[in-house]
Amino acid sequence: MSKNPVSEKGATYHEIMSQTEAWQGALTAVANQTQAIAELWRSGQYKNVVFTGCGSTYYLSLAAAALWQEFIQIPAKGVPAGELFLYPTATYGPAAPGRTLLVAISRSGTTTETVVAAQGFRAAGRGEVIVITNYGDTPLARAGNYVIAIPEGQEESVAQTRSFSSMYIAVTALVLTLAGREDLLAAMPNLPAIGNKLMESYAPAARTLGENLGLDRFYFLGSGPRYGLASEVNLKMKEMTLTHSEPFHFFEFRHGPMSMVTDSAAVIGLLSDEKWELESAVLTEMADLGGHTFALAEEKGDVCFHSGLPAAVRNVLYLPILQLMAFYRAKAKGLNPDRPANLTAVVQLDLENH
Repeated sequence: MSKNPVSEKGATYHEIMSQTEAWQGALTAVANQTQAIAELWRSGQYKNVVFTGCGSTYYLSLAAAALWQEFIQIPAKGVPAGELFLYPTATYGPAAPGRTLLVAISRSGTTTETVVAAQGFRAAGRGEVIVITNYGDTPLARAGNYVIAIPEGQEESVAQTRSFSSMYIAVTALVLTLAGREDLLAAMPNLPAIGNKLMESYAPAARTLGENLGLDRFYFLGSGPRYGLASEVNLKMKEMTLTHSEPFHFFEFRHGPMSMVTDSAAVIGLLSDEKWELESAVLTEMADLGGHTFALAEEKGDVCFHSGLPAAVRNVLYLPILQLMAFYRAKAKGLNPDRPANLTAVVQLDLENH
């Protein structure tokens, strides 16, 4: 009897390829909490929203805050949970006007900084806490007023792939729910089928780019709500492949970092529809400098989604191909993508006496 080819490739590969199942789980988890969270939002009279997490979920917080401000038009920011613990007034101010809603995001629900930040926020009476996680019965979940738990996103591997995209889907659905955008919410159940087709079509392109060991540095460009996603796929490249990698906003890349572009550099763009010409022009400039460019877009790119979905709904589609690219690069370098060097799945610290 032949072995399961997914098992031979390890947990990370399986988690990337199965993540669309977790996307549906995320939509269900948000729908189950819609009434309660909508009532919380109406009664809270919040003037500020803070998203927080660590590592991948900090980058998710950046993407979430940009999406929140676009659709709900209330000030929002993404902040590392460690900064909320160390320097809370740098985020909240000595007396921030109005109530604040904290959205704490953690795959495990046990990351020390995020748990302590949520507990401290509630103890200070700053407002309420919504927790988004893949594990429901955890210290972070107990620190929240409401919990959106997505067990389908749970993972064995250290680097977040399925968990990240499932929690990003949940954030997107949460924002659109509170913004009253039923039209956009109605399109989200189409995402799993589109994601599966995308991975089937473009896995070879991801493998070709990932296995190109002539490339020694990667730059991921994304603007607006895509900057947080560019930061996350940059982290996957660092974690899994031990390759020099950095994220930048499109225009910011011209201001110094482009000096690092050579024929051994890959510049990867997460292109939008509305600013496609301006963003793609940056990639063209980098190609003229000798860089290896790779574009992901709805219609015009090396990876084309052809989703027919509104931009806010389909942002998650930037993730799977770039996750696969990192996976294949790790394998080509003889590394184990399931167990990156020097990392553990959960960071837990002793902050009790601090």
